Amino acid sequence: MGNLSFKTISANKTNVDKQWILVNVEGMILGRVASQIALYLRGKHKPNYTPHVDCGDNIVIINASKVKLSGDKWKNKKYIRHTGYPGGQKSLSAEELFKKNPIKLIEKAVKGMLPKNKLGANLFRNLKVFSGPEHNHTNNSLKEVKFNKV
Repeated sequence: MGNLSFKTISANKTNVDKQWILVNVEGMILGRVASQIALYLRGKHKPNYTPHVDCGDNIVIINASKVKLSGDKWKNKKYIRHTGYPGGQKSLSAEELFKKNPIKLIEKAVKGMLPKNKLGANLFRNLKVFSGPEHNHTNNSLKEVKFNKV
């Protein structure tokens, strides 16, 4: 047999290849595109994916103000938060949150699909969202990725 070596390669922060990815979400459904973005942030599309390491890519999202929701979710979907005081529960519909800040709608969808620990917080820092077509990451070599429109 000779010198065959079957070793499992575990990624760490020194040998991870991070890229910059540009995603245009114009006309796409929020949940479907958010799940794909979370997959790229996590690094699950790479062959050297390691669950406990940030091996995902940096993602720049443009046209967040043109994202769509299916069905009656604009009116029926609620985003609930609590102020910390008794009776301090506040809620906004998706439509109200979108009018207030369309960037928050995408950020909340993606953040909900990431791990709820320190790794998830670090992964979320790799996401940059812009409501229009302009962004300030022109100095990075951006690779545009197109997700399927449904």
